[in-house]
Amino acid sequence: MTVDFARVAAVDVGRHFGRRKALSNISFTCRAGEIVGVLGPNGAGKSTLLSIFATLLAPSAGRIEYGESTAALSGAELRARLGVLGHDLYLYPELTARENLTFFARLYGLAECHRRVADALEQAGLTSRADDQVLSFSRGMRQRLALERALVHVPRLVLLDEPFTGLDQASAAALVARLRGLQDRGAIILLATHDLDVAEGLLSRALFLRSGRLVGRDEESTSLRSRYQAAISAS
Repeated sequence: MTVDFARVAAVDVGRHFGRRKALSNISFTCRAGEIVGVLGPNGAGKSTLLSIFATLLAPSAGRIEYGESTAALSGAELRARLGVLGHDLYLYPELTARENLTFFARLYGLAECHRRVADALEQAGLTSRADDQVLSFSRGMRQRLALERALVHVPRLVLLDEPFTGLDQASAAALVARLRGLQDRGAIILLATHDLDVAEGLLSRALFLRSGRLVGRDEESTSLRSRYQAAISAS
């Protein structure tokens, strides 16, 4: 069964770890062609929220809707439509860049695997380093490779947790262009970042988290940094 969807929604999502509430009553919807930012200070719950969307964590309350379905109903078919880049890059350092991408492409059962891997290496700017072990790569190179690992199967929902980490200015600009291309093709992109300067002008809209609660949504009349500071500092 092929799972596809044009919207995802958090419906009264909560998550607790023992007595600590990491998320409380989070509700919002994202649609195809949107880049939605999840912004907030450290400990706000951004990574926890993305992990729940990625089905890596189950919510303690509420649910995530992927179109008309849920993770419990769709299982592996749904996960094949997700692309995830988190703090753990999910790369095998003893393998080469080509071997890493080939492994994941085959894991997804992709046709024309060699072509897809070659295209991904080109997107990452790593064609000349394709047959070098990942353990020899800089942080920025690993970050670029991990992004292509997350995108090699052309996911519908792309979940990015601090994707600009370790990237120089040129690589960050290339990532912005990559995300624009995904947006144009109708992907849903949910992005957590601290880099407000890069996010300004990239995001379709932003959600502001503080202490596990949704404390604001953006208004386009002011700068993203101003909206962020107003939402996070509000009582």
